[in-house]
Amino acid sequence: MIKHVSCIFLIALFLSCNSSEKTEKKVTIVDGAERYDVYQGSEMAIFMRGMHAFNLELKKEVQSGTITTEFPEEFLKIHSAEFSESKSRNKTFDHYSGQFIEAEKLVFAEDSMVPLSERYNNAINLCITCHQTECTGPIPKIKKLLIK
Repeated sequence: MIKHVSCIFLIALFLSCNSSEKTEKKVTIVDGAERYDVYQGSEMAIFMRGMHAFNLELKKEVQSGTITTEFPEEFLKIHSAEFSESKSRNKTFDHYSGQFIEAEKLVFAEDSMVPLSERYNNAINLCITCHQTECTGPIPKIKKLLIK
C-alpha cells in the first residue's frame, strides 16, 4: 500500500513539475490516516538552491586553485525561471541577475589578471547585494559561500 502511494506521489510530482500552468505549490502526502501539506518551492527557488549547490562545489575548486568545471549554461535560466506568486521579476532583479551572470562567467575566464578567489567572491557578493533588496532570508547561507 505504501509503495503504491509513493509511486502515485512521485508520478504526480513529476507531472506537476512539467506543467506550464501556475498551480498551488503544495503537495499532500498521505501516510496512513495522517495528511501532510508539503511546501513546493517556486521554479526560481529551486533554481537558486541549485546555483548554491554548484557554487559550494565551485568554492572548493577555487580554494584548490584549479577549476575543473565550465560555466553552467543552466545559470542563464535565471532570466526566465518563474517566481512564486507573491514575487515578481523587476528591474532590480534583472540588473543584479545580469551582473551575476557576467561575474560568474569571469570566474571561468582563464586569461583574467584578477585572482581567482576574488573573481569568485565578486560573483557571490552580487548574490548577497541582490538579496539585500528583497528575499533576505538566504543571505546567511550565501555568505558561507564566500572565501575568507
